[in-house]
Order: sequence, then structure tokens, then C-alpha cells
Amino acid sequence: MQDLQPAIAQFFDLIKGIWIKKRIIIICSWVICPIGFFYVATLPNQYESSAKVFVDTGSPLQPVLSGMTIQSDPNEEIRMMAKTLLSRSNLETIARESDLDITTASDADFNALISRLANDIQLSFTGRDNIYTISYDNEAPAMAQRVVQETLELFVEGSLGNNRRDTDTAGRFLDEQIADYEVRLADAEQRLAAFKRRYSDILPLSGTYYGALQGQRNELEQTQLQIRQTQEQIDAIKAQLSTSKLSDSFDVRNEGDSTLKTRYDERIKALEDKLDNLMLRYTDQHPDVIETKALLENLEASRKEEIENFLSEQVDGEGNPQGEYNSQLSLDMSRLQSNIASLRVKEEDLKKKIADLDSKIDLVPQIEAEQASLNRDYGITKKRYEELLSRRESADLTRRADVSAEEFQFRIIEPPMVPRAPSGPQRLVLYTAVLLAGFGIGIGIAFVMNQLSPVLVRARQLHELTDYPIWGTVTHLEIDSITKKNNRKIVVFAASSLGVVILYGALMTAELMNINLSGMLS
Repeated sequence: MQDLQPAIAQFFDLIKGIWIKKRIIIICSWVICPIGFFYVATLPNQYESSAKVFVDTGSPLQPVLSGMTIQSDPNEEIRMMAKTLLSRSNLETIARESDLDITTASDADFNALISRLANDIQLSFTGRDNIYTISYDNEAPAMAQRVVQETLELFVEGSLGNNRRDTDTAGRFLDEQIADYEVRLADAEQRLAAFKRRYSDILPLSGTYYGALQGQRNELEQTQLQIRQTQEQIDAIKAQLSTSKLSDSFDVRNEGDSTLKTRYDERIKALEDKLDNLMLRYTDQHPDVIETKALLENLEASRKEEIENFLSEQVDGEGNPQGEYNSQLSLDMSRLQSNIASLRVKEEDLKKKIADLDSKIDLVPQIEAEQASLNRDYGITKKRYEELLSRRESADLTRRADVSAEEFQFRIIEPPMVPRAPSGPQRLVLYTAVLLAGFGIGIGIAFVMNQLSPVLVRARQLHELTDYPIWGTVTHLEIDSITKKNNRKIVVFAASSLGVVILYGALMTAELMNINLSGMLS
């Protein structure tokens, strides 16, 4: 409480100091307030026109054509269009269409007009509801309505045509790229065809060089195996012909009721023993195993055929079985000899091909690497070309879909109207601000003056400044005249302040009664 009392006393000292300088408040209030009131009263009325439009971005074809056409986010497109609506080119269009440009006499005036339009035209977005509000203030109500109307039309027309222009631009770009890739693809095909013609005698028709070489070698091994098998059959037939006796029809002996002996039995037995030994060392895919099995099958087939002929002859008991049998063996041997001759020709041809491939073993890898590079370039170019063709089809479908149904549907909620009452300036607020500024500035200057040249209003202030004791105070001899003079100053200050307040009240009343003081004063 003791700390608070000095602070309160100091505060009142400041108030008294400012009160002593009250003539400064009177001067400031009568200099600032009338000028400010006059300026605010002469401000021209501003008329605001506005329009609200709802943008429906839900096209009925969008779910049907999903994945088939080039689709973008319509909400993002309309927002981008709204952001670029107040670009310089659009503002110039609005100024010319609304005849605002005729009020300018030079390029500098026109640029200033464009700058004012950029600041005065307001475009607000409600967000989730896709409702856009366009507003503009002007001294002429009809001009405000016209500017809003032109802005609204530019917004609607620009949004409707923007998607089509983008699609057309994409179509032209795709056509240019497709034409370029057609040339590149044709060049790649020509290079690949020329390469194949140049190395047609070296490169295999299918597969790789090493695959072709291995295939030729495998085929040669198979041919040589067939030659050996056929030769074994020929040797077997020759053995049959050489051991054949006229006295013994087929060299088949009946040594019991259930056993027939032929000349193939011992050889079959020997081959079976040999096959058993081979199977202990090799697998079924080994060439010796395959050859032995084939020879064994041929001998068993020959043995079976001889036994069947013997049994047949035993039943018939007629003819010359030995001659017929030998004749059949001769025919078989002739056929096998023809086969072996053709196989040997094939073997020689395969050997020549293998030798030719072996001679090119150092050159072929380089050629195959070059061919792989050409094929890779051709494949990439062809893939890009086919992708571009697919994209162009999607772009064409998108363009046709845009013609069938608009992506954006605009619904005007509130069309722009010619305003009847001014929307500004806010003179009530401005009058109040001028009144507060007039008195506030006067009080501020009085405070500064009091701080620069302080006046002592209490004896205690002198004690605080000098540290000398104060023994008492003496009243002025002309205290009555000083009091009357101070009272007159209070009356003057009150009358001055009341006059300013009355002027402020009159202006506020005129504004509330919609009295156009700007027209009367101008």
C-alpha cells in the first residue's frame, strides 16, 4: 500500500502537468479534427457488387471412363483457374470489356488501373462447398456491377475452355512425339535389317551363336550314334547270311518242348552282360549304354522274327524257306546300307557346319553384341512408340468425352446486381478515429512538453528534486484573480471540446441519416 501511494501521486502529478498544457489540446483538436472530418466527409461513396457461383466438378462420365481417358483432378484445376483469374492478361480483358480503359489517357494510367483492379477485385473460396464469391467496389454502381459481371464470365468461360485447350495441347504434343518416334523406329528397323543382311551368313537364324554351335554338335553325335547302330545291324545281317546252311532252314534248333535255340542267343547273352557292366559305371544317358541297348533290341527283334518264321515253316511244310529268308535279309541289308550312306552324308555336312562355326568364334561375339545393342534400341523405341499410340487414343477419347459432357457445371447462386446503397467508406469509424486522433495527439504533445519543461504542482516535488526540507507554503496574494482566470480557462477548454464533439455528433447524425455530404461539399 505504501508503494502504491507514491505511484498514484505521481500519476496525478502527470495529469496536472498535462492539464496545465491544455491549450495544446485545444489547438490540436481544432486543427486535426475539422480537417479530418472534412476529408472523411468528402470521400466518395463506394458501391460494392458481388456474385456467387457454385462449381459442380462431378462429371457423370468420370466413373465410366476411369482408366480409359486422361483424367486430372477437376477440383485442383478449378482452384488453379481461380488463382490465375486475376493475372495481368485477364485484368486487361476485364478493363477493356467493362470500358474502364477509356478513363485512362496514357500507359502509366492504364498500368495504375490494372494494379487497382488487382487489389480491388476480390475472389474468395468457401473450400469444401466449391462456392466462389467475386466482389468489387467502385464509385459508380453500374461500373461495379459490370466489372463483377465481366470477371464472372471470364471465370466461367476460362474454366470451360481450359480443359479442352489442355487436351488439344496434349494431343498436338503426342502427335509430334509419335511422328518423331515413327522416324526413329523406321531408322532403327533399317539399321537392324541392314545388319542382318550384312551378317546373314554368320549369325544363326534363331538363338545365339553358342546355342547353334552346341546344337550342331549334339546333332552330329546323334548322327554318328545312328551310323554305328545301323552298322551293327548290317554286321548282324552279314553274320546271319554267312552262317546260314541249306540243310538247316533257319538255324533254329528245337532242343526240347519249350526251348528254341537260335544263332542270336550267344550274342544277346554277351550284350546283356556288357550292358550290366556299363550300367554299373554309367547312367542310362551315356552313349555306350544307349548304343548297347539299341543293338540288343535289334538282336532280340531279329531272334523273334527268326523264331516266328521257323514256326511258320514248320506248320506249312512247303516252299523253300532258306531262299526266302536269305532274300529278306538281303533286302534289309540293302535298306540299312542306304540309310547309313545318307547318315554319312549328313555327318559330313554337320562337320563342315561345325568347322565353319568354329572358324568364326572370334568374330561372332562382337557381332552378337552389336546385334543385341541394335535390338535393345529398337525394342525401347518400339515400346515408347506403342505407349504414345495408346496415350493418343486416350487423349482422343478424352477430347470426345469433353465434347459430349462438360467437366465443370457452373450454377450462378447470386448474379451481380447494381448496388443501391454505398458499402463504404465506413465514415462512422473514420469520424471516431479522427476525433480520437485529434484529442490523443494533443494530449501526447502536452505530455511531452510537460516532461521537457515540468511545472511543480506540489511542495513535495520540490523536496524530491532538491532534498531540501520544506517548512511550509505561502498562498499567492492574488489567489482570487488566479482562480477566476483558471475557471475561465476551464470554461474555454470545455467549450472548445464541446464544439468539437458537437461537430462530430452532427457528422455522425448525417451519416446515420444517409445524407450525402460528399456530393454537397464537392
